[in-house]
Amino acid sequence: MGLFDIFSKNKEQKLDQGLSKTRETFFSRLGKAVVGKSVVDADVLDNLEEVLVTSDVGVATTLKIIERIEERVARDKYLGTEDLNRILKEEISSLLAENKNIDFSDFGIDNIDGPYVIMVVGVNGVGKTTTIGKLAHKFKAAGKTVVLGAADTFRAAAVDQLTIWSQRVDVPVVSQGMGADPASVAFETVSYAKQHNIDVAIIDTAGRLHNKVNLMNELSKIKRVMQKHIPEAPHEILLILDGSTGQNAFEQAKQFTATTEVNALAITKLDGTAKGGVVIGVSDQFQIPVKYIGVGEGVDDLQIFDREAFVETLFNG
Repeated sequence: MGLFDIFSKNKEQKLDQGLSKTRETFFSRLGKAVVGKSVVDADVLDNLEEVLVTSDVGVATTLKIIERIEERVARDKYLGTEDLNRILKEEISSLLAENKNIDFSDFGIDNIDGPYVIMVVGVNGVGKTTTIGKLAHKFKAAGKTVVLGAADTFRAAAVDQLTIWSQRVDVPVVSQGMGADPASVAFETVSYAKQHNIDVAIIDTAGRLHNKVNLMNELSKIKRVMQKHIPEAPHEILLILDGSTGQNAFEQAKQFTATTEVNALAITKLDGTAKGGVVIGVSDQFQIPVKYIGVGEGVDDLQIFDREAFVETLFNG
């Protein structure tokens, strides 16, 4: 049983509702792509390519999917358009399976010496603070103790928002206010976590600095000071991406993965967009596990990403 399995109640229903816009738009386009066609031929594949790209799956991942379907068409000689949904579902499932998405139990959270440290990165406006609050809620409900670190000190609102979330989910927050040294906040947070035998420390970081060099230097500094207390910290660098931005999410992932050693992704705001295909493309292109998806605004609407359930819901609803 995974750490968050206690939140499986209504999970399928929330996922179905959260992906409804993506599913409806995708299959509307797919229906138009095969209208008047009985066989999967070059025209159908061209139309399918356009459907995938406009669904924010991404060009590189789309070409990979099309190539796989072309191989099946060549091998099976005759494939009717009525088989296209099944084939597409199988190939997307296969693609996601190649990038193993991992649950908390695989991170060894209960086997490490000291607090499990998560450093959260992402641009402003992607739902970073909200995701941190929801994560803290899930950990606490699963019986873990949590502390938050307000190391996004470039915006007063960021510190205030994290403080509000800490109060809402009833966990402590370490804050030095706007303009403080982010690395100092991170150091104080992991120090607090060690002194109070806290299970999980979640560190918020700045969403934007003047350039990539500044961002890289700041994040590297935060990591170095935390490692004075916990040599392995951070155990997880979680990049938050806004699913509703579509292709912009790819660019954000490119910038942050080039800047720091991201090893987990959270894709938020899927419930308000038809751009859910971005989950498939980002997972494939960056080969970093999509660990969480946000399918609603409620505190329980952050889910562990289940690739099988995602594909099943996308195609079957």
